[in-house]
Amino acid sequence: MDYREYIVNKLNLENITAADVALPPNSQMGDYALPCFKLAKAFRKSPVAIAEELKNSFVCDEVISEVSAVNGYLNFKINKMGLVSSVLNRVLSEGDCYGSSDVGKGKTVCVEYSSVNVAKPFHIGHLSTTVIGGALYKIYKFLGYNVVGINHLGDYGTQFGKLISAYKRWGNREEVDKGGIHAINELYVRFNKEADELMEQEARNYFRLIESGDREANELFEWFKELTIDYVNTIYEKLNITFDSYAGERFYIDKMQPVIDELKEKGLLKESEGAQIVDLEPYGMPPCLVLRSDGASLYATRDLAAAIYRKNTYNFYKCLYVVAYQQNLHFKQFFKVLELMGKDWAKDLVHVAYGMVSLEDGAMSTRNGRVVWLEDVINKCVEKAYAVIDEKNSALENKRQIAETVGLGAVIFGALYNNKIKDVTFSYDKVLSFDGETSVYVQYTCARANSVLEKSGKSFALPEKYEPNAQEYEVIKQLSTFPQTIKDAAEKYEPSLIARYAVDLAQKYNKFYIDCKILSAEGETKHFRLSLTEAVHVTLKNALSLLGIGAPEKM
Repeated sequence: MDYREYIVNKLNLENITAADVALPPNSQMGDYALPCFKLAKAFRKSPVAIAEELKNSFVCDEVISEVSAVNGYLNFKINKMGLVSSVLNRVLSEGDCYGSSDVGKGKTVCVEYSSVNVAKPFHIGHLSTTVIGGALYKIYKFLGYNVVGINHLGDYGTQFGKLISAYKRWGNREEVDKGGIHAINELYVRFNKEADELMEQEARNYFRLIESGDREANELFEWFKELTIDYVNTIYEKLNITFDSYAGERFYIDKMQPVIDELKEKGLLKESEGAQIVDLEPYGMPPCLVLRSDGASLYATRDLAAAIYRKNTYNFYKCLYVVAYQQNLHFKQFFKVLELMGKDWAKDLVHVAYGMVSLEDGAMSTRNGRVVWLEDVINKCVEKAYAVIDEKNSALENKRQIAETVGLGAVIFGALYNNKIKDVTFSYDKVLSFDGETSVYVQYTCARANSVLEKSGKSFALPEKYEPNAQEYEVIKQLSTFPQTIKDAAEKYEPSLIARYAVDLAQKYNKFYIDCKILSAEGETKHFRLSLTEAVHVTLKNALSLLGIGAPEKM
């Protein structure tokens, strides 16, 4: 049973959802709480008066044993015996499906994320879009949606003319094949350092050759693209990231003209200093530039074509764009243009904005060669994880494999734990700490629970009736909120809710582990505590899996 949904259904209030029901800061107040502040306008009363009124009209039953009103909060206490039985039975019976749902059945969600640039390095700045999008992909699938993961490749623009110019000046096939993306990047950086007006013009000419279908130029471009995809796929495999489409900007070049024609037909396209724009001043925004004065398309032109293509192809319920907050205006503009074109589905487009990830030593520039490669960050995390694990448990088998899982988990979790809109400064020492709010702490707790289960021989059964103590009950309550947490994460496009949930569950289990005997307990108490341990182990693994993180059985 989902208790938050049960409470909402029983209250039967407009504009109140399960996401509004929270866990009180003090468990003595209740198991769940509904803040009544958002009801003040509709009820035309103070939150305190509303909470008191709702308390007086609420009828307790076999599920909810007590209701109280405190300072504008409506607090609920759940029947302990019913909670314990229903939660543990559900977790243990559903296993790695615990928390899943069919709420998304028959609905398609498109998620555009990572969207790397061809022939440019996969650096630390790509981490957030990749792991946030990857987590949302897994979360929506877990909730029964049909999910389409889209890597909207940056494969169009004059930079490819620059790259061809650089390659023909200084490169050779053997060296580039051997060096791959790194060799391509070196050529790009050298071009930008040495370019004069003649070289810039040459680059523009090469790009025009790509556009016009020139065989040699396009063969070189496709080669650079292939080298890029081969490289980034090694990173995606490590990060447990998958895509269903690699349709990038170039894919939409022949799909832009119908969009431009429709804009003209609907009187939305206007000329401004030779360029073609959609005037958005009445909506408090600068104009959306659709075509430059030389007739060239822009990001907005291609994004308009892409959105229409995706709606026609996938008939999506939602289309998410996991892109940094610096692009807020761009998305507001092109969403508004689609709305003005009469696309009623424009409301289903969502910009999932996120903050930037940087290392402690500062910013980056691809053009000038100041780049922190993501593979270097991953490798450093794995090596540091190996050193920590070796120090803590030198006799551990498969240390290298475990260090890989721990190091990769630290990289992913470090970008996911905070609210997505916050800028993050990545610290190796912080993300690899066995204490605190880290994936290592969650993984270690998972391994601890597994160790307890292995020592028990896994020969136990959940008692039919058991009165939990305070520590046991806190763990049970935390377990009970996992299904709703996943739904909240999907509704708010916020994987950090699952990351924080995992840390909270690990903390509550570790307190229980320290305060309560498990293997040395007797009778039903031992059986119950082993059942509780297994439920925690299952749920932590599920939470980590939704974030793209593995859970070692030993650490």
